[in-house]
Amino acid sequence: MTVATFDPKASLVKVTEAAKEHFNKMLTNTPGEKIRLSTKVSGCSGYAYVLDSVAEPKEGDISVELENGITLLVAADSIPLVRDTEIDYVITGINGEIRFNNPNVVNECGCGESFNIG
Repeated sequence: MTVATFDPKASLVKVTEAAKEHFNKMLTNTPGEKIRLSTKVSGCSGYAYVLDSVAEPKEGDISVELENGITLLVAADSIPLVRDTEIDYVITGINGEIRFNNPNVVNECGCGESFNIG
């Protein structure tokens, strides 16, 4: 018999190698800064993702250490909206963008600005 333990960070978010490299480039000139993922009420579907670089976590943020030395902070009030989301960085032509592959999303607005979960 094995005993399972609950790790709240285990399935919080996943970050692709491309996104890790992008975050690393973002923070090159600001050593010690962290990437913070949160959400805000926005658009016609409900919520929008917000990525910021910050010096310190806000109260309640969950800290996830990525393999490349980058710290990803996830806002506590956004966890129900972003749990199990994969954060990716995709280059199309000459443009690059962060994409959020969120299995919880049930509705997105047509322009991609906002989302809602079930």
